[in-house]
Amino acid sequence: MKVTFKILRQKPNISPKFQSYTIDVNPTNTILECLNKIKWEIDGSVAFRKNCRNTICGSCAMKINGRSALACKQNIHQELDKIDIKEEKTVPEIIISPLNNLPVLKDLVVDMNNFWNDLEAIEPYVSSQARNIPEREFLQTPEERKLLEETGNCIMCGACYSECNAKEVNTNFVGPHALAKSYRLVADSRDTNEDSRLTQYNDINQGVWGCTRCYLCNEVCPMEVAPLDQISKIKGMILAKQDIESSRAIRHRKVLIDLVKKDGWLDERKFGLMVVGNYFRDLQGLLSIAPLGLRLLANGKFPFSFEPSEGVAEVRGIINAVQKESS
Repeated sequence: MKVTFKILRQKPNISPKFQSYTIDVNPTNTILECLNKIKWEIDGSVAFRKNCRNTICGSCAMKINGRSALACKQNIHQELDKIDIKEEKTVPEIIISPLNNLPVLKDLVVDMNNFWNDLEAIEPYVSSQARNIPEREFLQTPEERKLLEETGNCIMCGACYSECNAKEVNTNFVGPHALAKSYRLVADSRDTNEDSRLTQYNDINQGVWGCTRCYLCNEVCPMEVAPLDQISKIKGMILAKQDIESSRAIRHRKVLIDLVKKDGWLDERKFGLMVVGNYFRDLQGLLSIAPLGLRLLANGKFPFSFEPSEGVAEVRGIINAVQKESS
């Protein structure tokens, strides 16, 4: 069968453009095999990274039909199943482009320096400085090792980084790959820096609170690391150790739960005053939301009364059950 590959060709400071290549393929061919055929038989100037061809190295990460994936893992059959081909005579198209959130060097090759720098920012090394290191290696129980299984599968391919909405709008955010690695460190029984790590990750811009919880990192991860799940675990550890006065991010999470637990849904009047205004103790915070409050009043959109939800008992029961399960 014939398939057309539309590859986004580009270099720095040159406007990108799509170039099409139509080749004969087998439905079982991987996207990487097809790219190799294009490069070897049609156009040797097409640039892309590859290495192991077996979902181990992560080198061939790219966007395939708008979704970050490994070219060595996705095959033609998988991609064509997602495409709505209206006529049998139509040659299906597969669109190939470089990863997002990283500068393009050429075609599908991106500069990974920012990716590695963000990983370095979370100090991705197990620390055992506070221990007397024995002559033999550290031993872990099967239970301790099991905590590291998901994050230990990460191959640093950059797919989650490419899809991260938070990274796209906030360059200070370290990204899902780094924060997934962060959980691997705080959960590791051999590491001695848990408290300092949680303090570092408790940053509203760079750390876990910068995550928008869009779930795309989980969707595209080829190794089922589930970065969002790991970020959520770190948040839980921080919330367990920090009180409501420690930061606005902590207050946001705890006040939200407390208000919904109390009334069944959110009383937004109290929420702003408690979180931003820190229960009337943060004058600067109160002043920052005053213009919004005045605009709401002027437009008749500020509610002066609040009615609890009819399902308060049910909502409260669900929250209690979740809190009991996670404790």
